[in-house]
Amino acid sequence: MYIPFDNLPETSRIWIYQSNRKFSDAELTEIENDLKNFLENWAAHGTPLEASFITKYNRFIIIAVNQEVQSASGCSIDASVSFIQSLEQKYQVDLLDKMNVTFKSGEHIAHKTLIEFKKMAKEKAVTSNTIVFNNLVNTIEEFNYSWEVPASDSWHSRFF
Repeated sequence: MYIPFDNLPETSRIWIYQSNRKFSDAELTEIENDLKNFLENWAAHGTPLEASFITKYNRFIIIAVNQEVQSASGCSIDASVSFIQSLEQKYQVDLLDKMNVTFKSGEHIAHKTLIEFKKMAKEKAVTSNTIVFNNLVNTIEEFNYSWEVPASDSWHSRFF
């Protein structure tokens, strides 16, 4: 059951999917409609999940579930991954590769492989002050306070 993202408690579990390219506004409108339709019917063992999503920077899809109402099960998580895979195919993007890094380069959002990011750190093209997107956060609260952070405050710090 879809509900507005702002109505979910901060303890809600989240999954962040980053695209290897920016979505056009038209693509994002379609994706948001598809997400809403998917979440309207998303369930765990037949029980509807209280879920929502937001998109950020025309590049990130954040799905959230209020686990105080009903926890996402293995099967429901598999269904969401299958849905994300269908978006990958439809839009010819990569949303599931966790070996990529997205960060701010001025006002631009950059997307690099982990190897490229590591090389950039070595060459000082990015620094520990570079704002990175820590997609390992697990809750809305962590998302609100620890998603967009200096590299020194995330797992990316190992490269500096």
